[in-house]
Amino acid sequence: MSESLAEPLTGAVVVASNRAAAGVYDDTTGPLIHDFLSGLGFVTPDPFVVPDGAPVGEAIRAAVDGGARVVLTTGGTGLTPTDRTPEVTRELLDREVPGIAEAIRAYGVAQGVPSAVLSRGLAGVVGECLVINLPGSRGGVKDGLAVLEPWLVHAVEQIRGSDH
Repeated sequence: MSESLAEPLTGAVVVASNRAAAGVYDDTTGPLIHDFLSGLGFVTPDPFVVPDGAPVGEAIRAAVDGGARVVLTTGGTGLTPTDRTPEVTRELLDREVPGIAEAIRAYGVAQGVPSAVLSRGLAGVVGECLVINLPGSRGGVKDGLAVLEPWLVHAVEQIRGSDH
């Protein structure tokens, strides 16, 4: 099959925010991630904005079941009692890819944000989909996307066994 006839890569964005889901304020991190994925060539619907906890896992599962090849989450990775994104993500993972989350935290620290070590985000594979938890702050998202940009498409293609 020629490159131009290959199926498009699909992505999804899940925003974990009790306040944004309740309409208290507009989410600003989901659009950053959506634009990033679109810029890499992923066909990506508007972000799913859901409350922290189980709804995050449900949104990830729906995206995977809908054919997403990558799901990037934002929010719910901190230390507050409602931050449950890593827990609901871990339940879904077939395989963890710890180097991704480690690199995101290390990059944040190197950018002068010592609190980046407090992010409990995970990364791993669910079926044929790469799932990565990003922090909930705009700065944390920007740092995370800088880490992902050079290799994300390659990683997503590798999951299905593409040559590299």
